[in-house]
Amino acid sequence: MKPRFVVCCAMLCFCVTAVAFSQDAVQVDPKHYKVEMENAQVRVLRAHYGPHEKSVMHSHPAAVVVYLSDGKTRFTYPDGKTADGVGKAGQVVYTPAQTHDPENIGDTPFDVIVIELKNGGPNK
Repeated sequence: MKPRFVVCCAMLCFCVTAVAFSQDAVQVDPKHYKVEMENAQVRVLRAHYGPHEKSVMHSHPAAVVVYLSDGKTRFTYPDGKTADGVGKAGQVVYTPAQTHDPENIGDTPFDVIVIELKNGGPNK
């Protein structure tokens, strides 16, 4: 009976972790994310990070990101790996669906528009 209990606890922890990693950015971090517009095809978010502000782990479907200002970012992924990046005002990039914890590692505020693609984006 004891091994069965351990397995059940492990599975419960895994499920809770999976749910935590797939949280909607607007729900778990309303300080940084605001819905600007939504319809059946897209949801448009505005994200604002002050200098050295960090979010919480959350997910986005496939999206197009429009940089409104220059910024230096660090993304931490569920496996603990990190990636630093630099965005320039006016730059537009496509991002596949992902779970991450973003951080503004710069000394100035950083703003982006995130256009989340519904129904899986262009690869479906």
